[in-house]
Amino acid sequence: MEKHTAGPSGLRASDADRDRIAQILSDALAEGRLTSEEHSERLDTLYAVKTVGELDLLVRDLPADTGGRRPATPATPVAATATAAGGPVETVVAVCSSSARKGRWRPGARTRAVSVMGDITIDLSEAVFEQQVTEITVTSVLGNVEVLVPENVTLRGYGSGVLGNFEVRGEGAAADPQAPVVIVRGFALLGNIEARPKRGFRLVDLAARLRKKLD
Repeated sequence: MEKHTAGPSGLRASDADRDRIAQILSDALAEGRLTSEEHSERLDTLYAVKTVGELDLLVRDLPADTGGRRPATPATPVAATATAAGGPVETVVAVCSSSARKGRWRPGARTRAVSVMGDITIDLSEAVFEQQVTEITVTSVLGNVEVLVPENVTLRGYGSGVLGNFEVRGEGAAADPQAPVVIVRGFALLGNIEARPKRGFRLVDLAARLRKKLD
């Protein structure tokens, strides 16, 4: 029987592949190569497509030094993720307990939250963002997870629930194209996941700080 092997562009996209493309889009937004609307549209598509080739289409009109395809290899998925995301994944766990991240803290580019019959609060309303895109992956089993963000950031949600609830309120693009993007991806089984802006909390001079960091 003939064995069919998919070419590089037909390979299923990994988390590391998506992180790489998200970083390219973030850089393009910061450099003024994409408008905030274009960035939002491509970011939405980023998590909908399935193959490496489809991901590459999102950055084919960006500079070759950042937009060129660099397929991830099975030998280095952790290294690729750390490079694209700017650091390791922070994990927040609550098993029959509660856990919180709040106040003046510096969230990494990727955070994983797991709640099993527990409560987790991830409050970004006073956080210091050091990257354009912050992604939070949530799993809730008979638990409750709440994600709070400042009113003037771009909030995106991709998730579902089975006998549970996944809800992102206030989803949309911020007026300032330099404002950070918070992506919440989650799955709730007999649990609840909710992400929303925290009323009365806005980031101040964030765009200027991000621009200075990128210079």
